[in-house]
Amino acid sequence: MMMDWNQYHKEVGARIGDLMKVSPDTVRGYQTLSAANSKISKLGEKTRQLISLAVAVTTRCDGCIVVHTDAALKAGATKEEIAEALGVAVSMNAGAALVYSSRVLDAVDAKSAATHAG
Repeated sequence: MMMDWNQYHKEVGARIGDLMKVSPDTVRGYQTLSAANSKISKLGEKTRQLISLAVAVTTRCDGCIVVHTDAALKAGATKEEIAEALGVAVSMNAGAALVYSSRVLDAVDAKSAATHAG
């Protein structure tokens, strides 16, 4: 195993508790946002958690990974369903890199033109 995810989960919770003490509005704001989304049940909890895991991977958030893995399993997601959601994340992230690569080339063209014009 790469890390002790169960221990990490406890540590993340404790550190967020520490943040709550010094910046309660920040944590409450996050909790409000998270709770508002969870009240909409058109997708169902399992699908919401699978999406959350895909986003956690693309944003490289270990805390999100551990929290939403736990929630996805509790919502009945299988390892195979989680792997499929992760496959979507991988393809989207690679696609995003491809699209943003074209933006870099666009910036290169614009900066090169400005250099030659000035």
